[in-house]
Amino acid sequence: MKIYITAIIKAHTVHQEEVRAFLLYLVQETRKEEACIRYDLHLDQTDPNTFIFYEIWKDQKGLDLHNQQPYIKQFGQLANSALQEAPTLYITTKI
Repeated sequence: MKIYITAIIKAHTVHQEEVRAFLLYLVQETRKEEACIRYDLHLDQTDPNTFIFYEIWKDQKGLDLHNQQPYIKQFGQLANSALQEAPTLYITTKI
């Protein structure tokens, strides 16, 4: 069953460019993954520090594999200092 995710990421103002660059790198690498159907990055029009991912995954196995990738682990390290808060994830089912 496909998995749909919306992830909201809020960068600290001083780290906005660094976070943006890394998120664009994530897009580039993640789109190469077999289980990735869609992985789009958006920027909030009213807050340049807020990024929103819209993701679609073939299945849970593919998403689990994605979360083990080195670039995802690297982002976790960056997140500790560069984000305002932990990312907010909405994992949904299409109806």
